[in-house]
Amino acid sequence: MGPTGDLLRVLQLHVSRRCNLACAHCYSSSGPDHVDELPVPLWLGVIDDAAAAGYNVVGFSGGEPLMFKPLRKLLLHARSRGLLTTVTTNGMMLDARRIAALQGAAGLVAISLDGTPESHDRMRGHPRAFATMARRLPALRDAGIPFGFIFTLTQFNLHELVWVAEFALAQGAALLQVHPLEAVGRARRTLDGAVPDETELSYAVLAVARLKELVGDGLAVQLDVAGRDAMAAAPERVFAQPDWPAAERPLAELLSPLIVEPDGTVVPVEYAFGRHWALGNLRDAALPELAARWRQDRMAGFHALCREVQGRATAPEQPAVINWYGRLAQASARASA
Repeated sequence: MGPTGDLLRVLQLHVSRRCNLACAHCYSSSGPDHVDELPVPLWLGVIDDAAAAGYNVVGFSGGEPLMFKPLRKLLLHARSRGLLTTVTTNGMMLDARRIAALQGAAGLVAISLDGTPESHDRMRGHPRAFATMARRLPALRDAGIPFGFIFTLTQFNLHELVWVAEFALAQGAALLQVHPLEAVGRARRTLDGAVPDETELSYAVLAVARLKELVGDGLAVQLDVAGRDAMAAAPERVFAQPDWPAAERPLAELLSPLIVEPDGTVVPVEYAFGRHWALGNLRDAALPELAARWRQDRMAGFHALCREVQGRATAPEQPAVINWYGRLAQASARASA
């Protein structure tokens, strides 16, 4: 919770918008026709700079990162800098060659799973998306690469969560992450009415709590929401009160997740975050220079935005559970308009 890092300080690299699918809920509107990619030296440089700035996790996403040929090179480079590495994929391209490229390089493979086979295929816009992904799992498991699933929660699929958990458990997954759909990217055009409201999120909290009882230690289940009481009790440093010496702290303690989009734009919190709060573009300057400018020009306003959203979210009349990142992103878009 919050815009700052704690134990895990995360850099997310969206290495390309190229993808074999054009999913209805894709936050980056990725698809087969996109070819936008940064030069590899820029990716290597931002990994170096992020490690020096205190980040300890780097996640590779897209698009479909398995279609990005230098992926193994970047993964190994990140590991050489002491970073934990994750790869988020739709799982359809996990053939023997790509699994071999992930061995010894990816610490966790996160596979998107959108419900039952029928629901998954419908969301992915492909009649064999689930079957192809499921067929790849035994080889991934045999390779000894830890993996988990990411379930996008909509207004209409909470009842499929038990099925998803049972499938994940049967496949030997280590993690099930439940992430609320947000109206960004392609979802803004195709699924805006499917974004779960905060009543649905409250039901999801109860469902996940019960699910954790059912699966025990066999599967870690994570729900990406925040409780109102926890938000109210958040430590001051999370929301950067005025007396907090933020200028003296590493960037990773100020901004986590930190996002690098395929065109080189660097933003806090999540993909497509309000451009007013962007650090800049890696094509123009390296991360340390972008961060220095952001500290001077944008940091105070960004943390004021966080405090404003926190204040509204923790008011007594507000729901007990909220999508904190979603609210913050919505506020950032209004401020950037």
